[in-house]
Amino acid sequence: MSNLAVLPILIPLIAGIIAIFFHKKLPIVRVFSQVLTIINAGVVGYILWYVYQNGTIVLESGDWTAPYGIVLVADMLSMTLVMTTNIIAIAAVFFAPKSLNEQQEAFYFYTFYFLLIAGVSGAFMTGDLFNLFVFFEVLLMASYALIVLGGGKVQLRESLKYVLINLFSSMLFVTTIAFLYSVVGTVNMAQIAQRVQEVDQTGILTTIGILLFFVFGTKAALFPLYYWLPRPYIVPNPVVSALFGALLTKVGIYSIIRVFSLIFVHEPGVTHQLFLWIAALTLIFGVIGALSTNNIKLIVAYNIIPAVGFMMLGIGAFNSTGMSGAVYYLVHDMIIKAALFLLVGAVSYLAGTSDLRKMRGLIHHYPLFGWLFFLSAFVLAGIPPFSGFIGKLLLIQGAMETGEVTIAMISLLSSLLILLSVMRIFVRGFWGEKDESIQPNSKAARGFIAPIVFLLFFSVVLGVGAEWFYPGADAIGEYLMNPQDYIESVLKE
Repeated sequence: MSNLAVLPILIPLIAGIIAIFFHKKLPIVRVFSQVLTIINAGVVGYILWYVYQNGTIVLESGDWTAPYGIVLVADMLSMTLVMTTNIIAIAAVFFAPKSLNEQQEAFYFYTFYFLLIAGVSGAFMTGDLFNLFVFFEVLLMASYALIVLGGGKVQLRESLKYVLINLFSSMLFVTTIAFLYSVVGTVNMAQIAQRVQEVDQTGILTTIGILLFFVFGTKAALFPLYYWLPRPYIVPNPVVSALFGALLTKVGIYSIIRVFSLIFVHEPGVTHQLFLWIAALTLIFGVIGALSTNNIKLIVAYNIIPAVGFMMLGIGAFNSTGMSGAVYYLVHDMIIKAALFLLVGAVSYLAGTSDLRKMRGLIHHYPLFGWLFFLSAFVLAGIPPFSGFIGKLLLIQGAMETGEVTIAMISLLSSLLILLSVMRIFVRGFWGEKDESIQPNSKAARGFIAPIVFLLFFSVVLGVGAEWFYPGADAIGEYLMNPQDYIESVLKE
């Protein structure tokens, strides 16, 4: 059954290659991509159920036993995130034909879309630090192509910033892996964790840990490394923005969770205390950015940053409650960010502008969009009983358990400011008098609705049905606080 672990990577990888040969036959490649995405989600759902029932699956490629061969590890954390990735992928692949023009679709969109899903899934599932770097590069190469899809001048300008930042962080990543290998003699994460406990070089290892955090923090857009993120995420087509906003920064956060709960746990007074204050500053500066702009796409993009701060709060608390909250909030944020990027992309298209100062009374023309956005704002801000509330409750409880009252209060204030930032869009853009100059495009509006409703359904269920999902998140939190479980499952000790 261990061969199951490769399927979430193999299926989209093969699908992306096949899509190359039909890239100009749009009706065929659309249906093919939609069917393969649904099949892949079904396979991932089965693997998640199997792992829940039977425990972690470890695939040793080429029959080389760990730590000598490359391993894929399908545990509850990785499979939960891969399942969430595939839920977002389904919404994106059905939204794409309504959002992209035919030239953009024909220019290998579906190939790069599948490569992005394969890279993200591989990053979540790899048990090897060097192959984490490899999967980062796979998803980044796909993202380089997607960000310039359409060839607009602003896309090319922002993509240059995006590429340079990621090239620098990738270079630092592979260099840091070399430093770590020189100290512990392996890149298998389970064996690294084992040897870090034995090597009496805590100063060097702490330095390496902070360098890795810098790499992952750049990709996750933590303070002060977030400055590059907002604009590159809004210049591509809305479906690409949704994939970026939902997935790319979350791979960075996942890497921090995995590495700093498994490997670098020997100096939590240095590393994890640093995380708490970075979390607080990320929350503060993220909401300042969201409140400072009238561009509705930028408001959503800036709200990625405080969300990352909330997740860092749970990692920094470094207890099972905080870790459970970080995982719960991570899943919640992936789904709601995808929904919001699709929503604001659709609204910008229908209104003919993304400038909030030029919008008013849209709810008279598109009432369903207005109320969907109102619901999304409540989910994002964490209003009970939605999923954001469950995640934040666990995060704040985890912070209070460690005595971090000040940072818990900062997170509560940030939640109110997040709500204010997105409710501005509803109050100023949707509410108010009817704008007679707008010519409603009901056909286009209907085409956008289904993928957004699909994502919001999962967001609402994740909150209202918290009693079904919390035990799983709690189990993942306990698992992350006991790294020996991961080590034993991979090295079979």
